[in-house]
Amino acid sequence: MGLVLVAAAAATGFFFAYGSGAERKAPQGAVAQPTRPKLAAGGPRIYLTADQQQEAQVIGGFEQVPVSLLKVKGPLQYGDFVWNDAQVPKGAVFIRVDLRTQLMSVFRGGHEIGTAVVLYGADKKETPTGRMPILWKGRNHRSSLYDAPMPYTMRLTGDGVAIHGSDVRWGAATHGCIGVPTAFAAHLFDVAKVGDPVFVLRSTPDPSARTS
Repeated sequence: MGLVLVAAAAATGFFFAYGSGAERKAPQGAVAQPTRPKLAAGGPRIYLTADQQQEAQVIGGFEQVPVSLLKVKGPLQYGDFVWNDAQVPKGAVFIRVDLRTQLMSVFRGGHEIGTAVVLYGADKKETPTGRMPILWKGRNHRSSLYDAPMPYTMRLTGDGVAIHGSDVRWGAATHGCIGVPTAFAAHLFDVAKVGDPVFVLRSTPDPSARTS
């Protein structure tokens, strides 16, 4: 479910889409999972062509031009994630979150190193969109407003919207935060730093995609 190449315009309105499989409806939005392409044998990632990199810049949500994407063998379910930063060189980290597909992708130096299904805010507590830097980090934070644990918190706004570890399950939502599996949040907490950019967007569905 990392950023995935497809043969035609996909969920983001571009070459890229998160996930694989059929689109499903969730209480707080649809989880789009377009079919993954055939990938060359060997190695944990796929490298983008110059044309694909150019299209990534057009669709937006990238601090740097994406260089490579993780190979994910099948659809990720709620609570699943992939993390693989082996042999990825040091570099700037940025995070991309698509609220429509409910997927996060983490890049370092232009290489995708992690991807996960996320929870987001619904109803009157919607998750804001746009480019937001990480303002503060707290490994063992607890919400004073909701008296709830928020492990590996990375705050994005002054009013408390943050990325944090959550019980990511079907039908759940947040009060505006971006919830990710706690084990994934631990990996992210270790590589991301204050000031790193987070891009939150809501992609446009591919009109040719079939839904269930």
